[in-house]
Amino acid sequence: MPADAELPMTKKIDRTCKIRWLVLALAAASLCLGAFAPVHVAEAQEQRYQRRSIFDFFLGRRYLDDGPQAPDVQQPRRQQRKRPPAQKAIVNTRTAPPVRAPVQEEEPAVQKLGDARKILIVGDFLASGLGDGLTAAFETSPGVVVEARGNVSSGLVRDDYYDWPEQLPKMIDELKPAMVVVMIGANDRQQMVTDTAKEKFRTDGWFTEYRRRVLSFGKEVTDRKIPLLWVGLPAFESDSMTADAVQMNQLYRNQVESIGGEFVDIWDGFVDENGNFIVTGSDVNGQQVRLRTSDGINLTQAGRRKLAFYVEKPARRLLGTQASPDLVRLDSSNLPGLGLPTNPVEHTVPISLSDPNLDGGAELLGARPPPMTLTRSPRDLLVEQGEMTPAPPGRVDDYRLPAVKAPAEVSVK
Repeated sequence: MPADAELPMTKKIDRTCKIRWLVLALAAASLCLGAFAPVHVAEAQEQRYQRRSIFDFFLGRRYLDDGPQAPDVQQPRRQQRKRPPAQKAIVNTRTAPPVRAPVQEEEPAVQKLGDARKILIVGDFLASGLGDGLTAAFETSPGVVVEARGNVSSGLVRDDYYDWPEQLPKMIDELKPAMVVVMIGANDRQQMVTDTAKEKFRTDGWFTEYRRRVLSFGKEVTDRKIPLLWVGLPAFESDSMTADAVQMNQLYRNQVESIGGEFVDIWDGFVDENGNFIVTGSDVNGQQVRLRTSDGINLTQAGRRKLAFYVEKPARRLLGTQASPDLVRLDSSNLPGLGLPTNPVEHTVPISLSDPNLDGGAELLGARPPPMTLTRSPRDLLVEQGEMTPAPPGRVDDYRLPAVKAPAEVSVK
C-alpha cells in the first residue's frame, strides 16, 4: 500500500484516541461535580442519568428539560429541615383557669297549669309512639298535659295478657281526662279465644267478636260523655298486614262513629300517590325524612311526630282555647298594665251640657226646629212618591231618546 494512503488512516486513529480521551475526561469531570454538588442536586442528576444514556448526552439532546434549570443547579436551594411534630402546650393548672366549653342555654320548659286538661292515650306500641309525638306537639301549651298509657304488646284479642276493658275505666277515674285517644290493633292479627270457641283470624266469627269488643271498648269512653278519638292503622311493608289494616280501619270507623266518637284517618301520610308503603316521606315541615324503621312496622321519631300531626288538629278543636300556647294564669305578679293615670281628676275636664262653648257653638243640636222648606227634596220624592230625579243628559242611566231634528227646506232656484 502506498505511504500516502496510510496517512489518512493515521489521522483517523489519532482522532479516535482524542475522542476516547475526551470521553474519559468528561466522565471524570462529571464524577467530580457529582461529589461536590449538594445532595438533592446529585440525586436529581443520578435519576436523570438513569433515564438518559450517554449517547443522548453526546448527540446534543437536552437532559435538563424536565427538571430544574441551570440557575437552580448553580445556586442550589438550602435544604429544608424537617420540623419536629408539634407538641401540646403544657398548661399549669394551678395558675391557668380550666377551659370550659360554651354551654348552650336551653329554653325553659313551659310550666303546665294546675287546671290543665289531660289527653289520655291508650293502645299498643303505636299508641306509645303517638304519645311521644303529641307530647312534643303540646309542649308549649301550658293548658294541655299528655298522658300516654300505651302497652307495647297489648291488644283487644289477648285479654289474658293485658285486659284493656278492665284497665281503661281505672285510668279514666284516676286521670279524669278531657279526651281519650285510642290507637290499637297492630297486635290483633291472631287467633281469638272466646267463651265458646277459638276463632281463627279473618274468619266471620273472628270479625263478629272483634266488632263487639271494639264497640264495648269505645262505649267505656263515650258513655262518660268524654270525647273519643280513634286513630286508624298505617300501611305496613308486608302486603298481608297492609290488606288487614285496610279492613280493620273500616271496622273501626263504623263502630266508633256509631257511638259518637271520631275516627282519625292517617293512611295518606304513610303511603305514596299510588297507595304503596313508603319508608321515606314528608315530615310535618315538608322535608324528606325517614318515617319507618327497618322492620317496616315501627315509626321513627319523625314518623311519630307526623302521626301526632293528624291527631293534633281535632284535639285542638275539641280543647278550644285551652290548647293555645299563649294561655297563662293571671295573678298579682303578671297582671297587664291598663295604662290608667294615678290621679284621673288631673287628666279629666268635665264638660257641662248646658254650656257647650268649647266647640264654638252657642246651643246644642236639636235646640231649635229645622227650617221649613216648601219644595220636596229628592229623598222625599223617592221615598214618598217613588219619583226619581231625571238623569242629566249624556249619563249612563239617561234613557231618553235624542230629539229628532226636522229636515231642512231645500230651496229651488
